[in-house]
Amino acid sequence: MNSIKEITEALAALSTPEKTAFFPKFFKTGKGEYGEGDLFLGVKVPDQRSVAKEYYAKISLEELTELLSSQYHEHRLTALFILISKFEKTKDQAVKDEIITFYLNHLPYVNNWDLVDSSCYKLLGRYAFENHKEELLRNLSDSEVMWRKRIAVVGTMYYVKKGSFDLTKELVTANLKHSHDLMHKANGWLLREMGQKSENDLIDYLNRHYKEMPRTCLRYAIEKLDEDVRQDYLKGRI
Repeated sequence: MNSIKEITEALAALSTPEKTAFFPKFFKTGKGEYGEGDLFLGVKVPDQRSVAKEYYAKISLEELTELLSSQYHEHRLTALFILISKFEKTKDQAVKDEIITFYLNHLPYVNNWDLVDSSCYKLLGRYAFENHKEELLRNLSDSEVMWRKRIAVVGTMYYVKKGSFDLTKELVTANLKHSHDLMHKANGWLLREMGQKSENDLIDYLNRHYKEMPRTCLRYAIEKLDEDVRQDYLKGRI
């Protein structure tokens, strides 16, 4: 039995009717919604991680293409978990380069917020940070595809965790007035994470930009601030 067949059968065995019914609504798969047409097996994320951990060393990138291009959401997410494990376990720069190229070549399948958020900063964000290749994220930020913009912004999470904020500020600002709520949430989330590392940097950014922020972005960004300060921003008193 080949690895793909083993993985898909393992995931099928972990499917639950409750999740199969719940996920299409949660991930907005209705007509005109951001996840339109996506299909779900109904497998919990921890179970997908377990399958990925078992098989990441047994499957090649060439084989992984089939899993990552699947119509089933859980196949794609499990493939991304496998890709992350391969990336984190290797010390070979050539292998890391190959994995990142593979990820970039398969971005059309990284097409929902959980697929983006689970993979982009652990792969592309880390790679860009460690190799000084910020242009990889800047280029995606300039894309017309919303998921690529989100990959760019959330990808800077690795920078934030390392105490580096300039790229996050740059890409959030570039996409601050994007029309989609999922970008408002991503922008606010990254600003909030920056504030967890340096409240002064967050306050400085807010003071310059909060009046032009979409409300959802602002609420996310100020979530961890003291209540009095939060209200000052929400009521425009600063």
